[in-house]
Order: sequence, then structure tokens, then C-alpha cells
Amino acid sequence: MRHHEQPYTGPATFFKAPYRPDADRGEAHIGLLGLPYDQGSSGPGGARFAPGAVRQVSGRFALPSDGLVDLASGASRLAGARLLDVGDVDPLLNDVQGSFDRITAAARRLRTVARLPVFVGGDHAVTYPVLRAYDDVPELHVVQLDAHLGYSDRRYGDRTSNASPFRRAVEDVPGLTRITTIGVRGLQPVREAVEAARTRGHVLVSARALRADPAAALATLPERASVFLSLDVDVLDPSIVPGTASPEVDGLAYAEVTRVIDAVLDRNRLVGVDLTELAPGLDPSGRSSHVAARLLLDVFASWWDPARMV
Repeated sequence: MRHHEQPYTGPATFFKAPYRPDADRGEAHIGLLGLPYDQGSSGPGGARFAPGAVRQVSGRFALPSDGLVDLASGASRLAGARLLDVGDVDPLLNDVQGSFDRITAAARRLRTVARLPVFVGGDHAVTYPVLRAYDDVPELHVVQLDAHLGYSDRRYGDRTSNASPFRRAVEDVPGLTRITTIGVRGLQPVREAVEAARTRGHVLVSARALRADPAAALATLPERASVFLSLDVDVLDPSIVPGTASPEVDGLAYAEVTRVIDAVLDRNRLVGVDLTELAPGLDPSGRSSHVAARLLLDVFASWWDPARMV
């Protein structure tokens, strides 16, 4: 029996996991690190509060020792999984590069602690310094679920905002060979970014294309690759997650997102996950934070399978 049973009792950690900022090498199956950084956003701020918000709501999903019951199949999920909360990176005020260096160093360390490192942002700018910590992975593939491309060279003269993380990553991470972006939509002033991404061989799958022909869309995913999964909550429709700085109408349904995630994990080796762009202050109901926590839990449950943990 847990000492603190109610979701709202005890110190708030991710999924009520033990808080271990000093965790040893190989100590966790799943390790979670908060990245409370939102200096890359030109819109409403507040993504820096996302790690704390996810910790608060994720207590509802604390894992019993015998796992959680999957009502669709009756199977037990995540039984025996060891989760650790390793704390937060402290960003430096008005020092983007210093903050990024701290994130990269913490991401490198988390990779030694956990078989599946999980990074809870923060705006999407944090994905760039996280991916720098994967510079030893040959032929790294990124699968990005996102309403936006994140591949602009600059926005308002800035090369390190949440509009540019994947552009910077392909420049600095030698093994990053491919990005597959699923869920992009809307009317956006990003022609140069689209052309640059396609020229480099990245795959762009719109939300409309996924709906029109799911099988063809999923066929674009990498296979038998080392995959980093980047989840921007604005890939979901704003009716599901209103708490994000750049919502786009006509987003994906929750089941569509989890179908893509399952397909990624069926075909590849997952080496890391991030979740970004949750701005909890923009949704006073708390629903957006709840959905974000549940999405992470569904990733964990899908990954926690002996066939997928090789």
C-alpha cells in the first residue's frame, strides 16, 4: 500500500514516482525530467509551468504494483515498471544557450538512468537541446506529432525559438537522418521551412492526409529504427487541449494520435520521448494537463512490452 493514496496527497511527482534527482545508472525503466522553459515562445507564455501541472494531475495515474487494467483487452499494463522522477532542469534567466547546455547535460544523464528517458516541457524549443544529447545514436529518426513544422530557420530574427528546434537539430546532431512530421495543418507563413524540410528528405503528413488514408500515412513511418518521439500537445484539436499557446483548429482526435504512437512503437526502438507546448494557465479547467498526463501514460503502456524493449 502506498503511504499517500489519494492523487492530491504527498509531494507531487510524475505519476507519484519516487523523486530521485541523484538516481544511479540503469535504475529506472522510465525516467521523467521536467524542462520548465518557455523563452522560445512568442505567443502567450506559461509552458514553463507544464511540468508542475503534469505532476499534480498525474497522481491520478499512480501505478499499483500489479499494473493498470486495459479495459479493451483485460490485460495488465505497466506491471513491474519502475518510474522515477529525476526533477527539473533550472533554466538560466535570459541566457538561452546556457539553458540549452543545462538541458543537454541533464538529458545525457537521464539516458544513463532510464531505459526510456521522458522529457516534459516547456515549449518546443527544448527539443533541440534534448536531441543534442543523442549525438551518439547513428541513424536517429524523429517522429514529430505537431500542428506546426518547427523547421523555420528564423522567426523574428531568432534561431532558437520554438519555431526552429528541428532545423537546429539537423544541423548539430550528426546521426539525425530523418524527421517524419504528422498532424500539420492550417494556413501558416512557413513556405521556406516546408521547402527546406522536403529538400532534406523529411516526411510531412497533414492531419487531412492522415484522416483520408490512415494506412498510407502510417506507411511513411520509419521501420526498425531508433526513434525519438516528440509530442506537441497542439497536434490534438483545441477542443481536447485548449491549454496551448498556438492552437490550430481541425486537429487530431485522441484516438488518432495514439494510433500513430502504437504504429511507431510496433515498428521501431523508442529511445526517448518529449511532450511540449502545454500551457496550463490557458486552461483553467485543468483538462489540458490531464490529457497531457494521460497521453504520456498511454505511451508508457504501449512501450512496456518485452517485444518493444530491446
